[in-house]
Amino acid sequence: MDIKAFENSRRKFLRQAAAAGIVASVGTAAILTSCKQKKKSNYAFPPMLPQAPDGPLLKAGVVGCGYRGTGAAINFLNAGPNVQVTALADIFADKVEDCKQQLKKKKGVDISPDLCFTGIDAYEKLINSGIDVVILATPPHFRPQHFEACIQARKHVFMEKPIAVDPVGVRSVMVSAKKSEALGLSVVTGTIKRHQQDYIETYKRVADGVIGDIVSANSYYNVGKLWHRNPRAEWSELEYMVRDWVNWCWLSGDHIVEQHVHNLDTINWHIGKHPEKAIGFGGRHRRVTGDQYDMFSVDFVYEPNIHYHSMCRQINDCSNKVGDLIVGTHGSTNCENTIYELNGAVKWTFDYPKTGNGSNISRLNTNPFDQEHINLVTAIRTAKPINEAYQIAESTLTGIMGRISAYTGKETTWEEMMNSDLYLGPKTYVMGPVDILKEVPKQGSAPK
Repeated sequence: MDIKAFENSRRKFLRQAAAAGIVASVGTAAILTSCKQKKKSNYAFPPMLPQAPDGPLLKAGVVGCGYRGTGAAINFLNAGPNVQVTALADIFADKVEDCKQQLKKKKGVDISPDLCFTGIDAYEKLINSGIDVVILATPPHFRPQHFEACIQARKHVFMEKPIAVDPVGVRSVMVSAKKSEALGLSVVTGTIKRHQQDYIETYKRVADGVIGDIVSANSYYNVGKLWHRNPRAEWSELEYMVRDWVNWCWLSGDHIVEQHVHNLDTINWHIGKHPEKAIGFGGRHRRVTGDQYDMFSVDFVYEPNIHYHSMCRQINDCSNKVGDLIVGTHGSTNCENTIYELNGAVKWTFDYPKTGNGSNISRLNTNPFDQEHINLVTAIRTAKPINEAYQIAESTLTGIMGRISAYTGKETTWEEMMNSDLYLGPKTYVMGPVDILKEVPKQGSAPK
């Protein structure tokens, strides 16, 4: 990772955007004006139905046929009546075949070989295959390009989080988000907490002032190692990296962006805006492939001086914790299901349905992974669009701002992110060597 790229990426957005053509008809002013947040009281809640209403047939295609893409396809099929998954696309043929077999086994769906596309341009063929909805679940690096193509083709979209790995990609999504809103398209993103009944009911109380004015927040996503792939002789470097994507910053954004974005989005949602700056640090101790960190600690600052401490880690055999805490002038909340008095006593808890055991998700009447797609299909069929693209773009940029601060050891601001020309990854995709720096970032300088 080239640290100088981070240091030099200042106030170049207008020139770079014009050269790349990403501003288009929406205009730079629309992007920058949109950074001003709506008040929490204006937050639009989906209807949270147990099943989407019936209606005309909706056909979906999946771009990115790995574990999450296959899961999202099943969630879409669970959303309600008269929905189909008819097309699959992935760079790799084995991923398409695996997804095809899983859909047939679990849902009785048989995808035509003529609608199974492979290669770098597979997404373009899928978009033009007669579908209504596109499910985007590739490594996040590819999301801005794929999302732009979907909106140009006027398709509704479900896209997994995060939606980019660098400021250039985030701003591209912001532009596409505004276009999709103008076209009346529905876009739902994979931040399931905004579609999870216990989180929503807790949020409503916070928005109503039950904990008073928010003064601080904390988040934790401390877990063990996820997974990695070792290179194979038959793989090119590009193929190896894409198959090992969760360990490479240019593909995943590092885990503060790829995984911890759930927490970052939760705090942005509750505070009602994005942070203005970040100062953080991190390091790499145990990761065995790739170029990214395995731990971060970042202090985000929101106006008017609200501090949010975010920490995340992916190392085995450590104390794990995943959750949030928001403190207000009259109490606090874990954001998921409980509100506390200032002295720690429980003030309110979410009343879970009496049926169901195990995790809080399993105790809900509707799995939030299904609920995302229920809400998407409902929005399309009722002609009441739901569009989450811009908010997840801001949450993604929050994580990128924290990552850049940790990589450089420098305070990093939102304004710098909105003007940064930082782009990660190769300019072209060829199944051969990948022409990027592959160094692990280091803060500061060595003592003399």
